[in-house]
Amino acid sequence: MYMVIFIFLLVMVLLSVAFVTLLERKVLGYIQLRKGPNKVGYLGLLQPFSDGLKLFFKEQTYLYMSNFMIYYFSPVFMLMLSFSLWLLFPFMVNVYNFNLGFLYFLCCTSLGVYGVLMCGWSSNSNYSMLGSLRCMAQTISYEVSMSMILLCLILFIYGFDLILFSFFQNYIWFMFFSFPLFFCWISSFLAEVNRSPFDFAEGESELVSGFNVEYSSGGFAFIFLSEYMNIIFMSLLTVIFFLGCDLNSLLFFLKLMFIIFLVIWVRGTLPRFRYDKLMYLTWSVFLPISLNYFIFYMGFIIFMFEYL
Repeated sequence: MYMVIFIFLLVMVLLSVAFVTLLERKVLGYIQLRKGPNKVGYLGLLQPFSDGLKLFFKEQTYLYMSNFMIYYFSPVFMLMLSFSLWLLFPFMVNVYNFNLGFLYFLCCTSLGVYGVLMCGWSSNSNYSMLGSLRCMAQTISYEVSMSMILLCLILFIYGFDLILFSFFQNYIWFMFFSFPLFFCWISSFLAEVNRSPFDFAEGESELVSGFNVEYSSGGFAFIFLSEYMNIIFMSLLTVIFFLGCDLNSLLFFLKLMFIIFLVIWVRGTLPRFRYDKLMYLTWSVFLPISLNYFIFYMGFIIFMFEYL
């Protein structure tokens, strides 16, 4: 029964990826004063399925100068990593008992950069290699501060299980007493999933399409699916960590939708950051803020244990 639940979850995630792409095209369309997809099916609802079928039926390119095995394995690796992240979905009766779910999340996200790196290197193209190197450097920069931000929250729940967030946010959301951390997390989240304004790994204006420039057909579709599954999952984590993890209510999913909408809204509003500015931002702004908050929360919790 647990396996059936988990397979059902994955099917729903894939369906939601399809409709998030449609939502993105619609929202970007209205931001740019146009309609977006509205011809295929009622209000364009069948557009994601026609796009998916078109991608999988397109001709597969065979690169003579590529590292063949790694070139074909990398998109599958990225997709499998995104699937494995969804094991963390906090069912009240969990498929797997993830007492250390937080550590599992950090391990999986730090592995994600290897998929991009292998895609870029194995394609044997200057553009894709530059994109993957950018992604690797940016990952090293923001993951330190991102881990520190999450450690601040772990101090409050005193455990690594994501379900604990639902018990400790009954009366007040963590966002209210860690407001600057919330914005640092949102910026790190956008950098994590390679979204605008931090989409350096796939900068169309200077790198054609970045690390995935040599992929077509199924390989490109797998990379695309992986990216959008990560966006939905990181939005889910944002709601769990900061916006009250009320898993049994409809409000939880509405908040999740709002965070996904926020990611699209940012893409339609902000221009791409300069590459060295992100490095400066993470090392000189986010890391000191998160370290100071960590020390402050540690002192506060020790004070609570000692005197209250």
